[in-house]
Amino acid sequence: MTDISLIDRLLDVIEHDIVPKTEEGVAHGNKLFGAAILRKDDRSLVLAETNNEIENPLWHGEVHCLKRFYEMPRAERVDTGDAIFLATHEPCSLCLSAITWTGFDNFYYLFSHEDSRDSFAIPHDLKILKEVFTLDPGGYNAENAYWKSFSIRRLVRALPETERQRLEARIGKISARYDDLSGAYQANKNENDIPLN
Repeated sequence: MTDISLIDRLLDVIEHDIVPKTEEGVAHGNKLFGAAILRKDDRSLVLAETNNEIENPLWHGEVHCLKRFYEMPRAERVDTGDAIFLATHEPCSLCLSAITWTGFDNFYYLFSHEDSRDSFAIPHDLKILKEVFTLDPGGYNAENAYWKSFSIRRLVRALPETERQRLEARIGKISARYDDLSGAYQANKNENDIPLN
């Protein structure tokens, strides 16, 4: 049974914690990917971050979030086994590895690799999986010895109609904000020096 309150909480974090940081990041020329870390026990936010490829092309939303997480004093961090990892977009191969190496046993994401390519005109995730790893789209193991991944949209589609419609409407509003962010990024990306912009 899907935990509806968890989905609502994850959408809250995207909408209220990640999107504002992403708006600032896109204004500086960064892509629209972001991430957050929450405590499993009370679902409180530990950290939210966004893409910072302008500073370093490795600072994807997830990796930059992990970088900032490990810059926090140890006493303020949660053990990664006791945390939820949230990504706005399905993690690329770099970010999948970073999530694995840091010991998270889960991650949730809102937009798929196909959304990144088709809705946001950023096809690199799928191209790298195919060209470097010879994997078809979705070719990684979504559940493995290290972690289990969850598509928020897929979880929502499996809910009873009333909850599904309510959450799909929420996702629709968040998606509209990302459409605006994508338009702003695409309009100005030629001014940045991100290698795979």
